[in-house]
Amino acid sequence: MSALLGGIRRRFEIGHAAAPQRLWSDPRIHDITSFTPAAVLIAITDSDRPGILLLHRPSTMRAHPGQIAFPGGRIDPGENAVEAALREANEELGIRAQDVRVIGTSDLYRTGSGYEITPVLAVVPADLPIYPNPSEVAQWFEAPADFVLDPVNQATRTIEYEGRQHSFIEIIWNDGRQDHVIWGVTGAILHNLAYRLKWHER
Repeated sequence: MSALLGGIRRRFEIGHAAAPQRLWSDPRIHDITSFTPAAVLIAITDSDRPGILLLHRPSTMRAHPGQIAFPGGRIDPGENAVEAALREANEELGIRAQDVRVIGTSDLYRTGSGYEITPVLAVVPADLPIYPNPSEVAQWFEAPADFVLDPVNQATRTIEYEGRQHSFIEIIWNDGRQDHVIWGVTGAILHNLAYRLKWHER
């Protein structure tokens, strides 16, 4: 395990405070009375420069078309968050549960679309073969953890939607071929994870 990845694990297990709610929560949740449990896998590669596995949703999907996301989805009856995250990662990217070392779960994120998401932080091998499911994944990529978790690269944007001002985090990473614009739920979860790891104090 690299020094950077070892530091991520130690800092996460310490359990630093979460990010301020105004920067990473969705204000639309106040209009929702019941949430659907869901989970996502934050898979960090065990390499000299650890990366985080992310994917683009197909533009044809009903929910969040074209957006960048972690592998994940609803928690099925009888599952816990870790089991759901591992199952979804297998269904979407072909990642086998036995290849994943779970570190722990992070703060719940409630979305304006009615989901209550548990992020599951884990480590996967650097050379892990990926088999994307074309019905759920348009493309996948690995973004450097030290880039997407750096507060310098997490810009706060504001838009007006349905008469309300919404603040959100935007992270733009270029892999040499294209810009990957990470925002919404994924940007918020990465922003909160950076707080949990006290990334700015490394």
